[in-house]
Amino acid sequence: MGRSARGWKSPSYWNLHEQGEKWELQLKGSGKTPYSRNGDGRAVLRSSMREFLCSEAMYYLRIPTSRAASLVVSDDAVWRDQFYNGNVVKERGAVVLRVAKSWFRIGSLEILAHYGELDLLRMLLDFIIQEHFPSVDVKEPNRYLDFFSTVVSETVQLIALWMSVGFAHGVCNTDNFSLLSITIDYGPFGFMEAYNPDFVPNTSDDERRYKIGNQANIGMFNLNKLLQALNPLLDPRQKQLAAQILEGYPILYDTRFRELFKAKLGLLGKSKGDDDLIAFLLHLMEKTEADFTMTFRQLSEITQSQLQELSIPQQFWALKTISKHKLFPAWVSQYLLRLKSNMNDSDSERRKRMTTVNPRYVLKNWMVESAVQKAERNDFSEVHLLQQVLRRPFQKHSAAETAGYSSPTPSWAKDLRVSCSS
Repeated sequence: MGRSARGWKSPSYWNLHEQGEKWELQLKGSGKTPYSRNGDGRAVLRSSMREFLCSEAMYYLRIPTSRAASLVVSDDAVWRDQFYNGNVVKERGAVVLRVAKSWFRIGSLEILAHYGELDLLRMLLDFIIQEHFPSVDVKEPNRYLDFFSTVVSETVQLIALWMSVGFAHGVCNTDNFSLLSITIDYGPFGFMEAYNPDFVPNTSDDERRYKIGNQANIGMFNLNKLLQALNPLLDPRQKQLAAQILEGYPILYDTRFRELFKAKLGLLGKSKGDDDLIAFLLHLMEKTEADFTMTFRQLSEITQSQLQELSIPQQFWALKTISKHKLFPAWVSQYLLRLKSNMNDSDSERRKRMTTVNPRYVLKNWMVESAVQKAERNDFSEVHLLQQVLRRPFQKHSAAETAGYSSPTPSWAKDLRVSCSS
């Protein structure tokens, strides 16, 4: 891997084999393959580091994901036009060894159906079901219907989890959607900073197709493409049932989204006003451009008495941002009233519960950019710091606080951009 190769690994990966699980290894950036088309098959340090760090960060946020076993850096030159504007520059190459239980995607089936390779499609589907879907009996005539139902429900779960931490994948096409409903192919992703449902991390996405607020719709679009690929293998009755399963997607998604955001707010039980309470808060966050991660984290740390008095201490900077909105007192009143309906709960228990689901640290793009700039100079200290911090995203970390990982985004990073080349 070049004249001056350096590498580091993720120690948490190496005990996976002890659990008796099968994992597929894949090198990203190692050179040309039969699928490289006109590309060189290489990857650069900045994009490799982004995948290495974010896949591990997502794992510790308890979101289904591929993992990063190692990253090897080289001094070999790789030429890239990062923003597709004609500015080609020489960058350092790197290779990520990434692992997943499977790399099959919706596109893996879609292409076979498109070319009428139905025998191969059936053979591949049966293999995937036998290897990765133990709840589906490969001998059952309804196996493809059961498979589809499972993929629909697990896709709902994945996208709702993305939304609960403010994660935008950036390129949610069918080739980037795993059949096992895990997060794969980290490219122009972004963790939302100021809350904005129109947030688009990928500057290449001129049509804003993959904005964070559209991810649930894109999920349904991709599942419809999966259903189209399966249709040649289904009888008329199965086609009708599969269509009904897909029609239930919006309700499944709304239910899971509500469950996750109720947990983020520390709400127990059910109340018909919960949807309005969540929407009200998100509206205030959007209007005040409040930080998504730290708003929920600081609600996890502030006491009810401080909220009731509308006395927001200075360290709760995200809440102070929202408190400037004229409707903030009204939301606080509704929220505190709702908390009173939590059975057998206390304020300390609420805060403890909320800090287990609201991370203090997520991998914002400015953190990666800071680490990349140092790594380009052979200083990998911030990479190692991020590895340590992101393994415990729900726990306060003194070095992370010093680095500003729970502080407002630095002014130098306000206009950071990433693309499909990132």
